[in-house]
Amino acid sequence: MAGLEPVGVDRAPQPHYPFDFHQGDALGYAALYGRSFDLIHASPPCQRYTRAQKIRARDHPDLIAPTRELLVSLGVPYVIENVIGAPLRDPVLLCGSMFGLGTYRHRIFESSFPIQAPRHPSHTRPTAKMGRRPAPGQNMHVVGNFIGVDAGRLAMGMHWATREGLREAIPPAYTRHIGSAFLLHRAP
Repeated sequence: MAGLEPVGVDRAPQPHYPFDFHQGDALGYAALYGRSFDLIHASPPCQRYTRAQKIRARDHPDLIAPTRELLVSLGVPYVIENVIGAPLRDPVLLCGSMFGLGTYRHRIFESSFPIQAPRHPSHTRPTAKMGRRPAPGQNMHVVGNFIGVDAGRLAMGMHWATREGLREAIPPAYTRHIGSAFLLHRAP
């Protein structure tokens, strides 16, 4: 959406993903084909760093360090996305309020090129109770087993997504912003 041609890679099938998609291990795919891309945007699983998983004392692998190591070795510009609390280096925070979305959904981004965050407006809109459909004027938590897939699609700006896709997605407005920053950085 910023003028780049996305290629998605995930272990799980993504039949509603609106761009070119390859099912498989993302790190393996990047190791084989990564040098052929202009930019790699990686989103290692965030469960290790989410508050909900810490409360439940579940153990999840940390794939951030191996992802970073691979991306640096490829020598291709990169972005790594994750939740607040993940060990990203000098991350930039993006929030739905920066893009007029109906969700706050804070995410942090480490990159090998400069990204400037837009102004972060105050969170003045109330957010519907976790998992509930928002009332008019409310933002939405698009997480877990939430109610209102159509409302979630609207809140995230992802008309094509399923419930499963929405709850793990990065709003396209974030990646469009990052893609634009990359193109600006790369411009002669």
